[in-house]
Amino acid sequence: MSAYLKETALLNYSHPLILQIVHSRQWDSMSRKEQILGIYNYVRDEIRFGYNRADDIPASEVLQDGYGQCNTKGVLFMALLRAVGVPCRMHGFAIDKKLQKGAMKGWYYQLSPQEIIHSWVEVLYEGNWLKIEGFILDIPYLTKLQQKFEQCTGSFCGYGVATDNFQNPDIYWNENDTYVQKEGIVQDFGIYDSPDAFFTGHPQGLSPFKKIIYSRVVRHLMNRNVDQIRQGS
Repeated sequence: MSAYLKETALLNYSHPLILQIVHSRQWDSMSRKEQILGIYNYVRDEIRFGYNRADDIPASEVLQDGYGQCNTKGVLFMALLRAVGVPCRMHGFAIDKKLQKGAMKGWYYQLSPQEIIHSWVEVLYEGNWLKIEGFILDIPYLTKLQQKFEQCTGSFCGYGVATDNFQNPDIYWNENDTYVQKEGIVQDFGIYDSPDAFFTGHPQGLSPFKKIIYSRVVRHLMNRNVDQIRQGS
């Protein structure tokens, strides 16, 4: 189990900001189920859905940003879990970029790679590895998206969602697997002890120039689109 509890450069759970949120929420003194549920709900709803400068940023930076996507929210989720002694690991994938359509538009959608690096977190709970992905979208964002496309009651793909039950996706944790982007997966890269190892072996398919454009321009446009949805625009 030591590999699934280890601190890494990305899972920097001894950082003062990480320790502060753990102690202030009293997660370190709760039962195992309460720990996982409290951390899960915090990452899902209090860390808004949005796009950070890169995937391979430390958990403390995600916490400072106050927003994240599948990979960066996963990093924070893992760091908080390991900070309270909950073993966890990362499962890596690629998703079809059509999952991002709506959040990503126009020229920057056309220039993005067809497949985008994706991940979910697997948490050891009562002897079973649970698959946890449903923390990616905050409830206010998802609710506005459901209202915007209220005629859709089955499968939906776009705006950061890929699910076969759009109006009632598996995003609430009660000792179960949770999903919100699973239906967009096109490749399975397997299980990794840490996000550090996964992102090193599977970086996003962007050239150095496109990485700069993404960090400085594209992600801000995407965050603006997401915020407009969240505000009901």
